[in-house]
Amino acid sequence: MSTTGTQRTGSTVFEVMRRPRWIGMLVLALAVAAGFALLGQWQLGRAVSSGEVVGTQSETVRPLTEIGVPQAPVFESQAAQKAEAVGGYTLSGFDILGDRLNGDEAGYWVIGQFQVSDPADTYLAVALGWTADADAALEVASQLSSGQTDNIKTIVGRYLPTEAPQASDLYDPVEGVTSLDGSPLETTMSVASLVNRWTEFDDTAEVYGGYLVLDDPAPGLEAILSPEPDRSVQLNWLNIFYAAEWVVFAGFAVYLWYRLVRDAWERENEDDDDEDDDVTAGPQPLRG
Repeated sequence: MSTTGTQRTGSTVFEVMRRPRWIGMLVLALAVAAGFALLGQWQLGRAVSSGEVVGTQSETVRPLTEIGVPQAPVFESQAAQKAEAVGGYTLSGFDILGDRLNGDEAGYWVIGQFQVSDPADTYLAVALGWTADADAALEVASQLSSGQTDNIKTIVGRYLPTEAPQASDLYDPVEGVTSLDGSPLETTMSVASLVNRWTEFDDTAEVYGGYLVLDDPAPGLEAILSPEPDRSVQLNWLNIFYAAEWVVFAGFAVYLWYRLVRDAWERENEDDDDEDDDVTAGPQPLRG
C-alpha cells in the first residue's frame, strides 16, 4: 500500500498581513508613525520660525510712542526701527563720546538729551552726529548747549538699544580729551550712565531704554553710519536635523510592523516544513 504525501498549503506574507491581529498592529504602528511625523513637522516649524524675518518694516518711519516704552528695554522687534519724536533738547544734556567708529574711522559722537512732548517728563538720548576731530565735536556740543530750548521740533532717526555701561576697571580715557564739564570722556552710549550725568533729570522723570541716531546730523557733523539691519533668513539646521530624525523614526515604526509580520510568516513556514518532513518519513520500523 502506497502513502500519499501531504500537500503543503502555507500562507503568503500578504495573507498574514490581512489577519485581524496584524491589521490591529498596523493601525498601532501607523498611529505611532503619525505621532513621529507630527513631532517632525513641529521641529521643522521651529526651524522656519526661528529664521523668520523680524521687523521687516524697519525703514518706515513711525512715531516713537508706537515703538518704544519709557523705562523698558528695547526688544528685537523694536531695534533699528526708523522713528520720529517731537519735543525739544535740554541744553545741559549735550556732550561728546570718544572712540566711536564711523565705518573704519575712529572719532567722536555729539550726543544730546531730548525731552519728548508726550508722555510728559520723559527723555530720550540722541546721537546727533560724528566727527573725526575732538575739537570740532567739543565746539558743536558747546554751541548746541548755548542755544535755545523753546523750539519744538521733530527729529527722525534709527532707534537702537542702549549699550552696556562702561566698566570702571576697564576704563581707558581718551588722552587729552574730556567731556564738556571736564569729567573723563565716556565711550559708550549707555542710557543708564547718561541719566546719572544729566542735571535736568529728577526722580519722577522717565527715559526711553534706547537711543536715536539722527538721519540728518547737526551742522558741522557727519551722519552716523546706521544701515538697515540684516534681515536675511537663516534656518535653524539643528531643528531640521531633529525633524529628519522624527521622519526616520516614523518609517522605522512601519518597518518594525513589517518585520514582525514576516517573522510570523517565516515561523509558520518552518512549522509546515517540519510537518511535511514527519509525514514523508513515515513510521520507523521496529528492531528486534
